Amino acid sequence: MSNIQLVADSTCDLSPELKAAFHIVTIPLCIILEDESYYDGEQITPDQIYQWSDANRQTPKTAAASYERAYETLKPFMEADKDIIFVGISEQMSTTCNVIRLIGEDQHYHKLHVIDSQNLSTGIGLQLLYAAELIKEGKTAEEIVERIEQRRGKVRASFVVETLTYLARGGRCKAVTALLANTLKLKPQIIVEHGAMSVAKKFRGKQSSVIMKYVRELQDDLLAADPSCVFITHSGCEDSIIEEVRSYLDSLNYFANIYVTRAGCVISSHCGPATLGVLFYAQ
Repeated sequence: MSNIQLVADSTCDLSPELKAAFHIVTIPLCIILEDESYYDGEQITPDQIYQWSDANRQTPKTAAASYERAYETLKPFMEADKDIIFVGISEQMSTTCNVIRLIGEDQHYHKLHVIDSQNLSTGIGLQLLYAAELIKEGKTAEEIVERIEQRRGKVRASFVVETLTYLARGGRCKAVTALLANTLKLKPQIIVEHGAMSVAKKFRGKQSSVIMKYVRELQDDLLAADPSCVFITHSGCEDSIIEEVRSYLDSLNYFANIYVTRAGCVISSHCGPATLGVLFYAQ
């Protein structure tokens, strides 16, 4: 067994099966509905968030992982004297990485390595799977951190939202707020670059058609990607749409693994229902 433990926050959006397969432990961020705080994925689900949001005409607030819960998760690994590699949501979007750093400082634990993924959702997940591969190769924690940070700029994370309302209410993407002032009809492609979200292309039409147009327009980039894996991550799409995307990616005969994951509460809170993204590493 390796003496390196991979840890992430809940925004990595990896399925329980993938987390188990790659020995990844997650720390939940917090969802705040009025005065009540809930742990992402443990005390509340994305569908419950949508119901609350529709009923109250507002989106939940989200907060960084709590110090207490993060320490509770990390403590056994520190007691076992393991190297801990934590890969967290972009520091432009959350203070979670700083919470983890603070625990290392307070405990005088120098084997806790914090990586700002400069990304979100399975844009973090890709980096975790790469880190797991490097652990298998026998790389040291320091070598893994260096490799992950060198390669994080090659993560290609984008998604298409059905409604602008959630992103606009959350205020994480100013370009979306500007679009909302003009029209509710647009369905933008949101991309993550340098740790922040921005609007790329703009689509119109039924969400199922928009999603397939978005995916097909990625074809050249997909065929120049790292072929080891690609993620389809969604926030509650119809099975038929997900299967159409999966079948299209499969028809490229390029990727060794096509992973389908559902976004957790934090990502769903900001993107809203029926959002879908395709995420991969560029070569």
